[in-house]
Amino acid sequence: MADRRGILIILSSPSGAGKSTLARRLMSWDPTLSFSVSATTREPRPGEREGVEYFFKTHEEFDHMVAQDEMLEHARVFGNSYGTPKAPVEAAMAAGRDTLFDIDWQGGQQIRNSALGKDVVSIFILPPSIAELESRLRTRAQDSDEVIAGRMEKSMSEISHWAEYDYVLVNRDLDVAEAELKTILMAERARRDRQPGLNAFIRSLDEEFENR
Repeated sequence: MADRRGILIILSSPSGAGKSTLARRLMSWDPTLSFSVSATTREPRPGEREGVEYFFKTHEEFDHMVAQDEMLEHARVFGNSYGTPKAPVEAAMAAGRDTLFDIDWQGGQQIRNSALGKDVVSIFILPPSIAELESRLRTRAQDSDEVIAGRMEKSMSEISHWAEYDYVLVNRDLDVAEAELKTILMAERARRDRQPGLNAFIRSLDEEFENR
């Protein structure tokens, strides 16, 4: 039996604000974290592997998973569908492992409103400026000018949801933002209601006092 129920750690941000890089750093820091691999209908980018970056699905396969209630959350973004398969998340929680989500505000909202909402810790990552956000999108050279323009247009809508999150970090410096994320995770794990063995431990301390 697990010592505690796993936490669902949601990272969201406008595209280019650094959430994927921060997610990778957090996973490297704590290998016990489970990363929630999303399913998508978009084509793989160079170097992306099935089951590692994404589960790549046809539109028909994706729609079937939604119809069978196999998705924890799902949304359509830039003409493609994205979603979180439910089974791996529930298995990790039951084993007491925390799961990290790199998803947008729509997905985060669906998970917070689900039966698993009480286990969610949500963190929104902001860029230091809009100019820096666009610069990061262009520097990574993954998208066309048209796609970048679409992402920038969508950024204002995404940023407007910052107040729905438990924590908000401004990613001015990756090392600082990483340290802040670690602090949040350690504090959330130490919460009284996330330590099911605490009552038994306190009883053992009481018994020690009585037997002195």
